[in-house]
Amino acid sequence: MHNYKDYLTDTLRDLLTIPSSTGMTDEVVGYTCNKLAELGIPFELTRRGAVRADLKGRKSSPDRAIVSHLDTLGAMVKGYCPNGRLYVVPIGTWTARFAEGARVTVFTDSGDSFRGTLLPLKASGHVFDVEVDDQPIAWTNLELRLDVRAANEAEVRALGVNVGDIIAVDPTPEFLDNGFICSRHLDDKAGVAAVLTAAKAISLDTVELPIDCHLLFTISEEVGVGASHVLHGDVAELVSVDNGTIAPGQYTSEYGVTISMQDSSGPFDRQLTRSLIAICGEHGIEHSRDVFRYYRSDAAAAVEAGNDIRTALLCFALDASHGYERTHMDSLLALSELLMHYMQSEPLFARDEEALGPVGDLPMVDGVQN
Repeated sequence: MHNYKDYLTDTLRDLLTIPSSTGMTDEVVGYTCNKLAELGIPFELTRRGAVRADLKGRKSSPDRAIVSHLDTLGAMVKGYCPNGRLYVVPIGTWTARFAEGARVTVFTDSGDSFRGTLLPLKASGHVFDVEVDDQPIAWTNLELRLDVRAANEAEVRALGVNVGDIIAVDPTPEFLDNGFICSRHLDDKAGVAAVLTAAKAISLDTVELPIDCHLLFTISEEVGVGASHVLHGDVAELVSVDNGTIAPGQYTSEYGVTISMQDSSGPFDRQLTRSLIAICGEHGIEHSRDVFRYYRSDAAAAVEAGNDIRTALLCFALDASHGYERTHMDSLLALSELLMHYMQSEPLFARDEEALGPVGDLPMVDGVQN
């Protein structure tokens, strides 16, 4: 996959420059559709605006899917301060600790946008002395200072700034020569870039896939909706792609791919996760296994929506998730390689049929086939 490093880097850099807080994803969806079109991969949009692409295989049904999400964390205008600044609320779950000092853009209904900074209410030590350190960290203790001449609510309203306007937080990306990538919103744009890189490798490969593989790009994962609405009914296996957190007590591979065994929604499918681990071993892909207690992904949303599917979660390394994040190129390349080999692997249901024989041969228990 190192042959595709430049493609992955360029794709990720492009994705990071596109503001895409949940609720404002049209531009990043358009970019993703263009990337799929360049690869000759057919796609469609769902009613909600998510992307569903199709890599064809020898068999069309049942099939498998790989899902990543295009939406990011952000904020929204909650109201007007008497001094012309703005009250804000978060979009998605992230701490106000990482919002303090962030440079942002407010997008209005008219198409105009305004720059600004998220600040604690007590921002100046020259005025508040030690109170700047004593003020609790909370979204209710934040305000947005717009870079405009506006000193009261009426003047801000006259600019066309409304309650409900979406605020995008600057990613401030850095791509270092040693492979480290530092930026906000690597969750999950790094995952999207890895999926597109694997798709590019497959599209240039002459190996036929055993079954169809849908590439799903959701637009509301950060608010818990995710893949609840984007699946076809014949998907038997779903692999979610998202971040793996680096922290004390975690076993995420900083330079490889991590297979999650369980998140806050419960264990992932035993057979599917172990088949992914086996692929890593077969192809020498650096990997680890981890369990996440306070984490959920697109896979959880898909199961909660009532889909009868096997699910797994593959992760790239991410330090300081939902904050000033950092990953490494080697981790993203390892993830891309695993995805590429997974697409070419035999599906679990085919192995089940071979191992179990015809369904009619299964034993009956109390009149029910076991």
